[in-house]
Amino acid sequence: MTDFQNVEWAVSQQPVDYEAAVAFMERRVRDIRESGAPELVWLLEHPPLYTAGTSAKADDLKDASRFPVYETSRGGQYTYHGPGQRVAYVMLDVAARGRDVRDFVRKLESWVITALDSFNVKGEIRCGRVGVWVDRTQLGGPTREDKIAAIGLRLKRWVSFHGISLNVEPDLSHFGGITPCGISEDGLGVTSLVDLGLPVTMDDADHALKKAFRKVFLSDLVDAEPPLSTQTS
Repeated sequence: MTDFQNVEWAVSQQPVDYEAAVAFMERRVRDIRESGAPELVWLLEHPPLYTAGTSAKADDLKDASRFPVYETSRGGQYTYHGPGQRVAYVMLDVAARGRDVRDFVRKLESWVITALDSFNVKGEIRCGRVGVWVDRTQLGGPTREDKIAAIGLRLKRWVSFHGISLNVEPDLSHFGGITPCGISEDGLGVTSLVDLGLPVTMDDADHALKKAFRKVFLSDLVDAEPPLSTQTS
């Protein structure tokens, strides 16, 4: 028996419009708090776009004409979303899970790290740098660390939304239009599972994320239909 039962797990098979996804999350957060709707983890991809979190700096947007840019209420700076990147939006009752935001963020980090373990990839966190990182030096590569997953969160009345993004096989050149998460130091960049030489599919990543979520969040998962019809615009 796990601590939290009947968390819904939904996967959209085609890219979903960003604004429609955010509007849905806002409604679901309200319904979880006011109407007792089930918690939800929603896995999807977006068309290529940039998002500006609440700490975004104007200078970190290098090419505003490259893709649509959306201001968003999540924490953090600029990030990229696009095909080949698994976005996982988490609509969870943080009040019922202890009202400890730092612990909740640590669990999100641990979720990604545990999923990466399935592919023998050592994900790590770094003080002062948000997200999950891979030390390329340990893989026999150059002296550098690359970000493989981003974390951006918002809480409303102690219900979370937004979440994580894991780079499975995105076009890494698309990150060139921004300074990802404000990280610009030499020796730091972005990577993906496929960039690391691993033939990982999106289904593989989803399976690893699902298994890791159960382990880290002590939650039973119930498969559910994706919240929105798929959209490509």
